[in-house]
Amino acid sequence: MWFFGSKGPSGFSSSSTAEEVTQGIDGSALTAIVTGASSGIGVETTRVLALRGVLVVMAVRNVDAGRNVKEAILKEIPGAKIDVMELDLSSMASIRKFASQYQSSNLPLNLLM
Repeated sequence: MWFFGSKGPSGFSSSSTAEEVTQGIDGSALTAIVTGASSGIGVETTRVLALRGVLVVMAVRNVDAGRNVKEAILKEIPGAKIDVMELDLSSMASIRKFASQYQSSNLPLNLLM
């Protein structure tokens, strides 16, 4: 058993950051969909994936909020590859629309978060 803050077998601890965990990873060949990407941990997930070169599709209920987050990330990471798409997981119609639009984009899907 590991104590809070002590490193486990991976070399990381409960206080390790996403940037530390992903350091050295080249995600430039990957595409990720991040749900809830306009707030909280979704923003940080999007930011760090973009930092590592991943093409991130932000799946958000509020497209305006998503665009604001995208703009903030682009200020920090000018070369970030980020798209914003509307997705309300409480609505089957929204899910179907998102899936259809994503499928039409012909992008691969490597990560779904």
